[in-house]
Amino acid sequence: MYADWFVMLVAGTILIIWLYRLFYRWLHTPSGRRLILLQDGAEPSADDPWVKLLEANGYEVLSGKHRIPLRIGLDDQVLQSRLYIDYVAERDGKRYMVKTARERMPMDWTGAGVRDRLLVYSLLVPYCEGVLYADGKEGTVRVITFQIEESQ
Repeated sequence: MYADWFVMLVAGTILIIWLYRLFYRWLHTPSGRRLILLQDGAEPSADDPWVKLLEANGYEVLSGKHRIPLRIGLDDQVLQSRLYIDYVAERDGKRYMVKTARERMPMDWTGAGVRDRLLVYSLLVPYCEGVLYADGKEGTVRVITFQIEESQ
């Protein structure tokens, strides 16, 4: 008789612990609706000069030309815009978003300039290791990563 109650008590305790852990994990998991998966990109062309530059620097280009539509609320208006990710590349098991240099939008290589231009991509796609900035004119690929430091 007491053995039956003991088994029921252990089984009930395990069930309560399991339900608590399930609820705790759900409560502390970020909302998935803001997570961008980057799965609808175009197939990269092997003769694309950007793809050649990335491959020459040891990256495998997985996809290209990602368009992320945005809806922006401004007071009582709704504005439409979009973000573009030029390519997604991978090296050593680490995935990167790629932005290409544009003559009409030169990069300001200061902390504030890099933050203002590229941080949004790192925040939008947190599973990527960082952002690659490919400059065809200089033939360089720069790796940009962001770490948010705790204030003191």
